Amino acid sequence: MESAEAEPSDSRPEEDGAAPRSGLPPPEQPVATMEDCLAKKMEITVSEAEKRTGRNAMNMQETYTAYLIETRAVESQSEGQCAPVDSLWRRYSEFELLRNYLSVTYPHIVVPPLPEKRADFVWHKLSADNMDPDFVERRRIGLENFLLRVASHPVLCQDKIFYSFLTQEGGWKEMVNETGFQLKADSRLKALNATFRVKNPDKRFTELKHYSDELQSVISHLLRVRARVADRLYGVYKVHGNYGRVFSEWSAIEKEMGDGLQSAGHHMDVYAASIDDILEEEEHYADQLKEYLFYAEALRAVCRKHELMQYDLEMAAQDLTSKKQQCEELATGTVRTFSLKGMTSKLFGQETPEQREAKIKVLEEQIQEGEEQLKSKNLEGRDFVKSAWADIERFKEQKNHDLKEALISYAVMQISMCKKGIQVWTNAKECFSKM
Repeated sequence: MESAEAEPSDSRPEEDGAAPRSGLPPPEQPVATMEDCLAKKMEITVSEAEKRTGRNAMNMQETYTAYLIETRAVESQSEGQCAPVDSLWRRYSEFELLRNYLSVTYPHIVVPPLPEKRADFVWHKLSADNMDPDFVERRRIGLENFLLRVASHPVLCQDKIFYSFLTQEGGWKEMVNETGFQLKADSRLKALNATFRVKNPDKRFTELKHYSDELQSVISHLLRVRARVADRLYGVYKVHGNYGRVFSEWSAIEKEMGDGLQSAGHHMDVYAASIDDILEEEEHYADQLKEYLFYAEALRAVCRKHELMQYDLEMAAQDLTSKKQQCEELATGTVRTFSLKGMTSKLFGQETPEQREAKIKVLEEQIQEGEEQLKSKNLEGRDFVKSAWADIERFKEQKNHDLKEALISYAVMQISMCKKGIQVWTNAKECFSKM
């Protein structure tokens, strides 16, 4: 009898008559072009945030923030008509529910992350309170960005649950729960078990998982450095306010030099106050980096799913090999390995031919079923790898473009900030020259 082997997962096309794939979209699932994406057909904005109070599931009063989502059809505007704006309110927890649904339903996709629920990597003047108005505003921008990311994705943009999230306020949660997506979610323990026990991991996914860890590490370090620099920069700018106070006091005792000193002091006061707007603008670039900090976990989720599928494939192959060996032993009457069954036969006698035939028949049926299951899992693995790697390549292009733009814009902002500093001291020099 031949031993069963788990075929390596690759991106070869599927064979005809493949068994259906549970928990995965069918391979013929349509992929939207950029022109067909929902983001091209509908304007989507999270226009405002509102602080509210209510009662939770435990009937306890709580304070939370609701976000107003506004949508407008683009086609009507192109025809010269003013399309009406549809709007509804969503809580952050509903955004979380949507993302969890997308992650489970589309395990081969790098699902866009949500903005942070509580502020992290903050410098000392920035509030870590999740109800702070500045933080809520940044999170509003982040939630809008999340919706636009999903609406621009060639697969996710076509999901009916996502469309209902944007357009149907009442009954949306019930609609999501009716999909039963929670039952398809893989447990953390199962994922951890697969990580340590899989024998033939795909090298590409192993390297991708390592890359996501490294990406998260370097961005975390970058954000920490930026927070420390912001702290020190804030102090340096505010100390310049002391120049303004001293020049103002000095001008009071000078007649010829008084006007020049007073004007120079004013420039220093303006310089000291400008740091608040500068660091507020910096937070925008920090949030762009944080998005890719959270994207790293989305990459790992795809890798974990592949490990689980590979582990299930190897377990199915191992079980099939074991059954074939049992069938061969029953057919030949020889036991190749030590087993409890072999010891029982020696102690209580051999089975009758009829008993052996019955067991062989059962095993042959199980082997046939196991071979079909193994074939199905191999095809499922190939389909997953093909779909996942296509989306990973799409993500890489997006990441390279976004991070390049963010870093260039941050550098331009720093240059502009330095030029403003030079201009302040140039103005001060002119004030001193006129004394």
